[in-house]
Amino acid sequence: MNDFDRPTLFAHSSSLGTLAIHPLDPAADRALLHSWVTHPKAAYWLMQDQSPQEVEHFYREVAAHPHHEAFVGTLNGTPCFLIERYDPKHVELAGLYPARPGDIGMHFLCAPTDRPRHGFSRAVITAVMAYLFDDPAVRRVVVEPDLRNTAVHALNAAVGFVPQGPLAKPEKEALLSFCTREQFRAATEGNTP
Repeated sequence: MNDFDRPTLFAHSSSLGTLAIHPLDPAADRALLHSWVTHPKAAYWLMQDQSPQEVEHFYREVAAHPHHEAFVGTLNGTPCFLIERYDPKHVELAGLYPARPGDIGMHFLCAPTDRPRHGFSRAVITAVMAYLFDDPAVRRVVVEPDLRNTAVHALNAAVGFVPQGPLAKPEKEALLSFCTREQFRAATEGNTP
């Protein structure tokens, strides 16, 4: 059952329930997104000092960009994660690495909670990757998390990402990592996070 009143773009079953991906509405989701991206646990999202209006403005710009998209994810109908998908030839990594045809960039953020659920972050990244690879044109997912974000490096490795190495970006020192469809399948087949 979908309590979140948006079309479902993709759904993925996990041991925790159904993870679904929906269009993001910058105005309607402003308060929700603001509470997520400014939370201390979202420090690596680099939006700590943003006002609700600034968060809405940022996601309006994402929605208008031809090479960048954002989505809200739900677990059993409750919003609980954020995804950004981008073309790394044009956004985030433009000119910083040798892009290949079929590359897609990704960011994901799990909503902060007072009641963490074991396996939740792993279930989210698995659903996000399944969504990205659901597009037959996607051959490889590219990520560039902060080099210091060891928790996300472990999650990335669990779904098949292989680090390429440090990468200097204007806002951070990142760990450039790649995951092919085959690496994702090999890392997750037989596992239901």
